[in-house]
Amino acid sequence: METSSQACELCSQPGGAILWRSGSCRVVRVDDAHYPGFCRVIWHAHVREMSDLDPADRRRLMEVVFAVEGVVRRLFAPDKINLASFGNMVPHLHWHVIPRWRDDRHFPEPVWGSVHRSADRPRPEVSDETLAQALAAALAGLDDKQAAP
Repeated sequence: METSSQACELCSQPGGAILWRSGSCRVVRVDDAHYPGFCRVIWHAHVREMSDLDPADRRRLMEVVFAVEGVVRRLFAPDKINLASFGNMVPHLHWHVIPRWRDDRHFPEPVWGSVHRSADRPRPEVSDETLAQALAAALAGLDDKQAAP
């Protein structure tokens, strides 16, 4: 499936509530009531694969992914974090950072799998502002100049 940057939803839309942005990528919060803290790290330029990036950009992107994982772990205390980069439906480089709990709707399957439970127990409530501040602190050391959301 070929998608030009003109038709790409991640080129034309933020992809979620923007929590942090740099010159090369952004972190957005996915609006999913069952998975609070679900974030995406989206590369700004329209590229399809990690191997489309030069080694320095690959490292920079993964530093952001790992920092987001750390912040989500600290603020949401999940049992597990799922990291995923598919791009089958939207072939624009992005990573999913998904907090998981043993009693969430889909566990042990991926969040895109079959629902096993109809109700979730309450999860930590963390505002976009609190999450954005924690990400800004965790990502402050990156050499890629940060821009305001």
